[in-house]
Amino acid sequence: MSERESRAKGGSGTVSSAGAPEVRGTAAALPQEALEIAAGYAFGGPALDLGALLWDGRCLPDAQVRVPLPMLNRHGLVAGATGTGKTKTLQLIAEQLSAQGVPVFLADIKGDLSGVAAPGQPNDKVRSRAAEVHQDWTATGFPAEFYALGGIGHGIPVRATVTSFGPVLLSKVLQLNQTQEQSLGLIFHYADTKGLELVDLKDLRAVVAFLTSEEGKGELRNIGGLSTATAGVILRSLTAFEAQGMADFFGEPEFDTSEFLRTAPEGRGVVSVLELAAVQDRPQLFSTFLMWLLADLFHDLPEVGDADKPKLVFFFDEAHLLFDDASKAFLDSITQTVRLIRSKGVGVFFVTQTPKDVPAEVLGQLGNRIQHALRAFTPDDQKALKATVKTFPNSAYDLEELLTGLGTGEAVVTVLSERGAPTPVAATRLRAPESLMGPVEAGELERAVTASALYGRYAQAVDRESAYERLQPSRGGKGPDEMREARGGKGPDEIREATGAADQRARQKEQPSVVEQVVGSGMFKSLARSVGTQIGREITRSLFGTARRRR
Repeated sequence: MSERESRAKGGSGTVSSAGAPEVRGTAAALPQEALEIAAGYAFGGPALDLGALLWDGRCLPDAQVRVPLPMLNRHGLVAGATGTGKTKTLQLIAEQLSAQGVPVFLADIKGDLSGVAAPGQPNDKVRSRAAEVHQDWTATGFPAEFYALGGIGHGIPVRATVTSFGPVLLSKVLQLNQTQEQSLGLIFHYADTKGLELVDLKDLRAVVAFLTSEEGKGELRNIGGLSTATAGVILRSLTAFEAQGMADFFGEPEFDTSEFLRTAPEGRGVVSVLELAAVQDRPQLFSTFLMWLLADLFHDLPEVGDADKPKLVFFFDEAHLLFDDASKAFLDSITQTVRLIRSKGVGVFFVTQTPKDVPAEVLGQLGNRIQHALRAFTPDDQKALKATVKTFPNSAYDLEELLTGLGTGEAVVTVLSERGAPTPVAATRLRAPESLMGPVEAGELERAVTASALYGRYAQAVDRESAYERLQPSRGGKGPDEMREARGGKGPDEIREATGAADQRARQKEQPSVVEQVVGSGMFKSLARSVGTQIGREITRSLFGTARRRR
């Protein structure tokens, strides 16, 4: 029986007559401490193979270190200093998830993960590593889709509407303080209730500009707690943000995150690679955009409970950028999202340098840990090393010494067993990815993008009528109230399609008191967000203030 056939039947673990897992091969000859560690990874169900146990300076290929497939939605952390092999670990896990029918999302910061779509190239290093860990290595490419934020770079454009992105995430991108963040939330609420669709940045800028104008100051007074000065700060921040070329990331068609949940015709999970190399100089933007993708998935997916395998595993690279200078509201929303999205079948792996980059409330929810080497060159490094060691369960290793001595492609691992209990800490020599360890050629990547069935759906930006156009004086409107009245409506139960501008003006003249009463009412529902209809529906917001999508 080949190794892969053995894996399909439960891998390296077998079950003794007493029901306890045993380790295959020559494991009985292992030192007692190593045997106990190896037994903790002898799972009976489907699992991902990470590598072979390291003990006392030796690689023990009969003691395989694995992670149960159903436990991948219990989240995880991949950490380690630059150059220690984190990216290759992501690639290794993504390949095995795809092979077992689980879709994967990867954020490609450095531009070297596109190789997951192409077969790897055998060489002496690969052959040596495969032999060391008893890996049956076969060059294999995996089904992949490539995306790019706003179409900047090689990939299918990923955009979000400003309305969907919401005030909390946008405040993080704009680097607003807590007061300004709360004020932006009021502006979004105003736009929602007045039926002003915020599709792109110029829409939001038009709303804020109107509220700070002479004719809009009266509206501003009706928005509790929002001062003219704060609105002015937000307007200047938006203008500067737009001037930096950030407008491309917002607009339509808005990306449907359910695209990440697809499998290929042969049953393998599609690996969605978000190419971020072209925007890596804008970390606040892309890290926050990743959170929007996750929040949007959270809104849309139904509860599934404990499944046999995840619906999606989402790798959140450069995770420290997400938490840097984050407001309490932002951190609370991240914590809640991570806590609750597990029950919807999504596993989230944060990728960063040390566990201390992740807030304790989030770190406590990450059941699977792969810690690559750390450096201890400075006092701060030594402090980070000690803090990292404290986050691991009790171990038979001297972790401070071990973590500074690991080689590239080696890591300290602890995961959740099939019973949900932490496995023993295991120093591990990791397997080699079977796909290309590096980027594919630019021309090949571009051909893959344009050949995708999704390219025609998202490639061309659409600029339809929204808040910016409706607030232009040239359209004959003096503000959102008159625009709303022109579209027809006397109350939440009487909103209907407009029947023509002349008819609406006549209705306003005949019943001015009714119109004024409706306009001033806090119960007035927002108008249609859908381009195909003008029937009003109230925008509802959830975590991060993001709008619930209607598909």
